[in-house]
This record gives sequence, structure tokens and C-alpha cells, in this order.
Amino acid sequence: MKLKNVTLTAVLAYTILSGCQTQKPVTAPSEESAATAQSDRNASEIDRKIEDLLSKMTLEEKVGQMAQITLDVVGKGDNRYSSYEPLNLDTVELRKALVDYKIGSVLNTANNRARTPEQWYKIISQIQEMAMNKTRMKIPVIYGLDQIHGATYTAGGTMFPQQIGQAASRNRELVRRGAEITAYETRASSIPWNFSPVLDLAPDPRFSRQFESFGEDPYLTSELGVQMIKGYEGDDNSIGHPEHVASCMKHFLGYQVPTSGKDRTPTYISEEALREYHLPSFKAAIEAGSQTIMINSGIINGVPVHSNHDILTKLLKEELGFKGLVVTDWGDIEYLHTRDKVAATMKDAIMLAINAGVDMSMIAYQYEPFCNGLVELVKEGKVKQERIDDAVRRILRVKYNLNLFEKPTTDPKDYPKFASKEHEDAAYQMAAESITLLKNENNVLPLKKGTKVLVTGPNANSMRTLNGAWTYSWQGEKVEEFAGKYNTILESVQKEIGAGNVTYVPGVSYKMDGFYYDEFADKMDAAVAAARKSDVIILCLGENTSTETPGNINDIYISDLQTELAKKLAATGKPVILVLNEGRPRVISRFEQQMKGIVQIYQPGNYGGDALADVLFGDVNPSGKLPYNYPRYPNALVPFIHKPSAEQRKAEGVYNYEADYNPQYEFGHGLSYTSFKYANLTLGKESVQMNEPINVSIQVTNTGKRVGKEAVHLYTSDLYATGITPDVKRLRRFEKITLEPGESKTLSFTLTADDLSYINRDGKKVTEAGEFEIRIGDQVKKFMLLGNNTIGKN
Repeated sequence: MKLKNVTLTAVLAYTILSGCQTQKPVTAPSEESAATAQSDRNASEIDRKIEDLLSKMTLEEKVGQMAQITLDVVGKGDNRYSSYEPLNLDTVELRKALVDYKIGSVLNTANNRARTPEQWYKIISQIQEMAMNKTRMKIPVIYGLDQIHGATYTAGGTMFPQQIGQAASRNRELVRRGAEITAYETRASSIPWNFSPVLDLAPDPRFSRQFESFGEDPYLTSELGVQMIKGYEGDDNSIGHPEHVASCMKHFLGYQVPTSGKDRTPTYISEEALREYHLPSFKAAIEAGSQTIMINSGIINGVPVHSNHDILTKLLKEELGFKGLVVTDWGDIEYLHTRDKVAATMKDAIMLAINAGVDMSMIAYQYEPFCNGLVELVKEGKVKQERIDDAVRRILRVKYNLNLFEKPTTDPKDYPKFASKEHEDAAYQMAAESITLLKNENNVLPLKKGTKVLVTGPNANSMRTLNGAWTYSWQGEKVEEFAGKYNTILESVQKEIGAGNVTYVPGVSYKMDGFYYDEFADKMDAAVAAARKSDVIILCLGENTSTETPGNINDIYISDLQTELAKKLAATGKPVILVLNEGRPRVISRFEQQMKGIVQIYQPGNYGGDALADVLFGDVNPSGKLPYNYPRYPNALVPFIHKPSAEQRKAEGVYNYEADYNPQYEFGHGLSYTSFKYANLTLGKESVQMNEPINVSIQVTNTGKRVGKEAVHLYTSDLYATGITPDVKRLRRFEKITLEPGESKTLSFTLTADDLSYINRDGKKVTEAGEFEIRIGDQVKKFMLLGNNTIGKN
């Protein structure tokens, strides 16, 4: 028996991090010491400048630094909510905001549309000119944008797959390279602050923003989150470099698991679960040096996170030691009063949020109540001057680290690689490695290039659905305006095998109504007739683009019209290749069995059509792995990380196996056009002391006839625990390798006792002796962890 305590929460904050820290370059001790000393001198000099500036600032100037407004507020237009096109800044409104109210930050784009780097340079240069030449303290503005899968608000920028697809690639190097390119192209637009990466754990397929995440595993999210931060900020977090940006971790904490499955609605999360599953990725990112963080817009255990001092100050700033800038999400201080009803007045809402630990308010539009109200609160003693100074100190540190005082803008002329072939190739490669082959009955794929195909479905001829939301506009509804030079799935297939071999009938189409959409039957009978004349059907289903509240759904099944189209096409007897192009897994069990092949492409970006065509016709061997469980039924949403009791078929007397843990496809699933054999799973020792490394090796062989890439996953299982039921299994390591036909490689992994820890009900990390199991592929080994149980802070 193990002598465990009882929780399941904060360990991953340690467990995961032990495996997700990147290696520092090896340097001579003298070089490393010199670099550290120089870094310390730079930090000390910045601290001196910050304190000098703070000592000279008025209360109003400090409060202004804590305020962030959207660009439309200072654009010429009829009101603060939209601007005329072409966009021009309103110098009167700009002066009011920056000079009179000392506003320190601007975000977003005007009229919800992308701008060219040259347009951004002009806009931000005018803003900085006002801030640095017309204000008393000459403090530059910090400008921020959601450039979440490439330069998403920059016309002509390089678009990568959404994060969920990047997670499917299991390729750390590609994730980092994508972030580097995004940083480069964001700086080409004179923007230094990127509201990315999304580090939310996302185990709920109902949620409208799952596509923005790395999926439902804490270790995978931590690993790839760190790579993205390093890509944005550089190994040494040198965000002052003109090709780096400040990253912004979001949304702290527990954002993507609302009880209803709908955006910004309440949830209940135990302390153990919050620490075990949701905290690790943020802890890893903080240790990786990310310099800003955005807060969860929702409500946890009845308390809005924006007013939760325990989460924002005690946990984030004190326990995790975060020294960076804490920014709200859109309008969330106001929501404490208008939506969440925890503040009787707007002024009370400001008091709650700032005292909880918020440093900057993403006000968006009406900034006067925030600025005036916070000044009054300080004068009334309801917000301490020290809290204001702490917030402004954090804001100024990011601005100094970005070198904005010396170089407030960056000229697009200095970025010759913007949208270059080099960047396009990286985006294509990520799209190709993200594509996940879920089903390949009788090796129907790859298709022969002389095949006569019908391409059909609502997503077959759409650049919008390939990219998803946050692409040229918030909901992605402006994609077609900006992405005309790229290939849809239809166009890519036509280029691959010749237009004469391709017939296109949509069958079902989307009807747009603003941000929202409906579906309508669009020549469905014609699609069925065309199918009978074709050799194979490429059926492109999924959902249209949406995010946040517009993306809320009441039914996780794929739509009735798309289901009807799939069934009618399958009834022709022609093989159907289902291409899933979706932001979250929509349930397909009503017709999945009738599909001969199924390919999940997620939202792969502008090069997703090209990558898919190459996979379908064999130019690329698919290597993606699911970053989530693909559910079989709407009432069967058990995540990959679950307890043994979720697998009821093992319980005596339970016979309804269909009601058991039974995902359509499980986390980590993904087929290849070749085959891989796992063998010789070896442990350095079968009994390991607490302070000893756990050395593991596995041999992987490509037993097929073509080169392939394989993501190797190492899972552990705690066979028996004390007090808290252990998870069935947990991902602890992964590595992606390339193997030639017949080639074998032996991979080595090292675990520590921390990797086998968990959080008890006191919020403490517990590592206890006992029997564990390691699983890689179909290979399983047991071992004993020996020694005294240890309990420490999480």
C-alpha cells in the first residue's frame, strides 16, 4: 500500500515543468557569467529609470498608464465604436486620450479589419508622436494585437494553423519557428505586443475557443507554450530586439471549462484540479520568462476571476512570482458591475479589480469612468498608492524591455522577409504536419492522381473555413477579401490532379448574417448525381468560423444538413473521404461508419488546402496526432485525462458498453501511410529511489515502404493511490522522429519522481512510493518507486 495523502491538483505545476524547460545553449562559464552580469546591469539600469520616472509622475499620469483603449476610439468617425475608411486618426480625440487622460496603451484594429504593415506604421507613428512629444512625461504607448496564428491582423501576413493544429503536429521546432515568424511580421507592422499564446487547458469540445488552444493535455500545452514564448521573445526574452515581441499568456486561469460549455459562463473547479490541470502551462510560461498575462473573463466558484485576489495576487504574483504586466480581457472590469453583479457601481468594480491585482484595464471604449474613478478611489483611500505604483512599475518595465523609449516604432522597410517564400514554406510545413489521418479503411488513401473526384461540402471552396476566426478580422468573416491569392481545398485538388479530373458541387452552403451563419441545401441532389459519375468523393464538412460568444452552440453533432449530405453520398456506393475542417470536434457518429477515409485538418491556415491535397494524393505522409479526445456522442464527453471509474465496462454487472468511455478517436490517435513497430521498452531500473532518475528507452522501427514521421508518446499510470483516485494515464514525454523504410531508432527519456507527483487536498505536491506503469505504443513496463513519501508546496 502507498502512504499517500489525497489530492490531484498542483503537482503538474511541478511535474509538467520538469519536462518542459528548454535547454540553454552550452557556453563557457566565463561567457555565461558575463552574460548574466550584463543582464543584471541592464535590469538594474531599467529599475533605476522606472523609479526615477515614477517619482515624477502625478497620480493621473499613473492611472492613465493603467488604461488601454481600442483604436476606433481615436479614429475619425461618427462615434467611438467605428471609424471611417480609409482610417485616419482624429487628432482631437487622440489628444484627449493621450494628453488629457494620459492613456498608456492602445489595442485592436479599427472596424475589425486587417491593415498593411505600411498602414500600421503610419497609424502607430502618429500615436507615438503624440505620446512622446505632446505629453509631459513622454512615455510611449504600448500597442497590442491578437496575432494568434500568424500576423492575423496584418494584410499579407503569413498565416499558420490555429494552435489546435500546431498541437497536432507534435513538432516543437515548427511551433517555435512559427512564433518567430509571427513576431517578425508583427514587428514589421510596428506592433510590439502580441496577445498570445493561449495556454488554457481545453478538454471541452463544446467550447467555442478550443481551436485557439493546444488541446486537453497539460504537458503538451506546457511544452508547446514554452516554445511559442521563446519564438516570440527569444531565448533570453530580449523583447527589445526589433524582431521580437512581448508575449501574453492567456487566459489565467481555468477559462475553457465553463459548466455550460459556453463562453464566459460560470464554472466550478476544485483547488486540486485547478492546480493539477490548469496551472502547469502558466507556471511553465512564467518560468520561461513571458512578460505579460491576460485574465480569464469567467467566474470560478462564484467569484469573477477579475476580482479574485487569491488567484491574481496570492497565486500569480506571490506564489508563482510573476513580475510582469497583468491585463484584463475586453471590458471585464465593467462586467463586474453590469454582468456579474459583484459591484454595485462602476467605481466599485474598478476598486475590486485593481485591489485584486489587475495592472491594466482593457477598457475598450469609455475610458473616462475608469481613469476618473481610479483617481478618486486612491484619494479616498480605497485603493492604495502602493498598488498603483506596483501596477505602473510593471507596465513601465515592459515598455522599457521593449525598448519603446528609444525606438517606439519599427519601419516595415527593415523587414524584407515579410510574407517571404521562406515564411510561406514554414506555414505550409506546419499545416502538412498538423493534418491527422483518423481512418483509412482498406488503405483507400492515398488516392491515385488519375482519379475522377467529386469535391463537395460547405468547406470545399472557402478560405474562411481554412483559416478560422482571428484571421484578418475577429470572426474571420473578412478572409475572402484578403486571401484571394491562396488555394481553397477545391483549387488545391484541381492543381494537384488537373481541373478536368475534378467536379465541384457544394451540396450544402453557409448563409451569412453578420457574424452568425445558417446552412442551406445548395444543389444537394446535384452533388449526389455528380457522385455517381465520380471514382471517389472528397467531402469537406465541419463548421464555419466563429469564436467567443458568437461561437456558442447548443448541439455538438455536426449539422443536420451536412449529415444528410454525407449519408446520401455514401449511399451511392462510391468511397467517401471525409475531410473535417472545424475548430472543435463536431460529432460524426451518425455517419462515421459509412466513411472510407477520414482526415482532420482543423483550421490549417492559408496553405491548408495545398497541404491537404498533398496528403490526399500521397505527396505528403500524414503525421498529425489528435490533441484531444474526439467524442462519439454528445453525452459522452469524457476527456483523455479521466479516472478509472469512467471506464465502467470493467465494473461487474455493467453491460452497456456503448455508454462507457468510448471516444470516436482518442487523444494521440493518428495514422500514417507507413507502419511503425515499437519494441524493447527498457527501464534503467525496475526499482528506483525517490532521488534517482527514471531512465526509459524504446526502439521504434518503420516497417512500411515509405518514409514517415512518428510522434512517440510516453505515458505513466499510478496503479494505486491513497485518498484520491489516480488518473488512468498521463502524458509525460513526447518526441517526433523521422524514419526511412526499415530504419530503427532508439529513443531515451528521463523522468523524475516529480513526474509521478500529484496535488493533495491541501494544495500540496505529493510524491509517494509505490507501483507505477510506463506505456509507449503497445509496450508496457511496471516499476517501483522506493523511499519515503514527500510532501511540499505545489
